[in-house]
Amino acid sequence: MRKVNVRKKLSSFDEAWVPKVIAALNGQLVKVARFDGEYVWHHHEAEDEMFLVLEGHVDIHLRDGVVGLDAGELLVVPRGVEHKPVAREVAQVLLFEPASTRNTGNVDHEDTIEADDLDRI
Repeated sequence: MRKVNVRKKLSSFDEAWVPKVIAALNGQLVKVARFDGEYVWHHHEAEDEMFLVLEGHVDIHLRDGVVGLDAGELLVVPRGVEHKPVAREVAQVLLFEPASTRNTGNVDHEDTIEADDLDRI
């Protein structure tokens, strides 16, 4: 067992849209990321995705609306639901999802990171 200081982990990198693994349990990964700007529309065929905003504000765009998340709020996007995260200013986010989750889901994009290639910090 090891204690994880989430704030310290977030302060160890600056790049946006690059999730970093900070813990693992039961086939799930706990990741932190900085969101800045608009991401790509995508969905995950087999995985639900949880976004917990730690600092800042994130809008999760859905095809039928937008869910705004402030610090301390979370949203679970069910598998198969197309979504696009947007942060008008830098936001710090904790993600909780199956280890198999590819960050851009069904879309090949310049920001795609395969699940096996995620950095563990």
